[in-house]
Amino acid sequence: MSKKYIFVDRDGTLINEPADNYQVDSLEKLSLEPMVIPALLSLQSMGYSLVMITNQDGLGTASFPQESFDVPHQKMMEAFSSQGVTFEEVLICTHLPDEKCRCRKPETGLVDQYMRERSYELSTSVVIGDRETDIELAKRMGIKGVLYNRDSNGWQQIVSSLTGKGRTALIERSTNETRVSVEINLDENDPREISTGIGFFDHMLDQIATHAGFSMIISVDGDLEIDDHHTMEDTGIVLGQAIRQALGEKKGIQRFGFALPMDEASAQCLLDLSGRPFIKFDAKFDREHLGTMSTEMVEHFFQSLAFAMHATVHLSAVGENTHHKVESLFKCFGRALGQAIRQDGDSLPSSKGIL
Repeated sequence: MSKKYIFVDRDGTLINEPADNYQVDSLEKLSLEPMVIPALLSLQSMGYSLVMITNQDGLGTASFPQESFDVPHQKMMEAFSSQGVTFEEVLICTHLPDEKCRCRKPETGLVDQYMRERSYELSTSVVIGDRETDIELAKRMGIKGVLYNRDSNGWQQIVSSLTGKGRTALIERSTNETRVSVEINLDENDPREISTGIGFFDHMLDQIATHAGFSMIISVDGDLEIDDHHTMEDTGIVLGQAIRQALGEKKGIQRFGFALPMDEASAQCLLDLSGRPFIKFDAKFDREHLGTMSTEMVEHFFQSLAFAMHATVHLSAVGENTHHKVESLFKCFGRALGQAIRQDGDSLPSSKGIL
């Protein structure tokens, strides 16, 4: 019977690939890629079986002795095993490129038995690696290829894309005063598109998304012919609802989060994704408006956001320049939020068992 398999590359995908000679030939060079263990545990829990497949140029020769490979490799395997990550098989090509063997990726020699026996599901199995040769191997096997990149497509993003459980939300709200649409993805950096009709407010919302590190698309059609109150209030409500929905069960999140300076101003944000809505706001502004945005609405926006998120938020700012104080508040909130929503495992950060 065929199974769901992940055929995963080693160097540059499971572990960091050294910049010197691309060989992990000592314990000093061994380091795991970020979030790889919780990611593989999640994929195993989804029914995937793991097979490691790696090119190790000239392994067993004088330039790359077997012992130099075995010591860090065994330590890596022990680290995975100790956390519950199990590889069904480790497949290694030891040949040099000019030997033109049948087992060096993207050639399929190492997986010929899987292909002959049709032991992997074509529709669900995946090759994951950091090089185009891994993607080409996937094509030859007739399955999906995923290109790993620590910065743009890391293990959290890969898990989200494979399990279909990305932390996303789309919330729309229409009243006689505003029409607000907010779409977010907490595990992607882009796109960020914001249009509320209030230029400075757009800039501040972009600061939240930028410093929190997630994708955010906001579209608002509000009664700006009256003032900016309803637009900013309702945006805060809908954004808060979207964040709360995207967080889901909140498993693995850091939960807490930041102090941030901006020129002569500084802001502090104490944040707890506690499920208990509360805000304490302490900032005074000398100007009534920044562009077309009224500064008195800054506190009200964060109040609407905190209550819709069901979060405890303490925000404060000091300084001389109103622009700097307001912007530092939005940036600081974004940093605190980004820290709090970051996932590191599957446990719920609460002794009560609920957030």
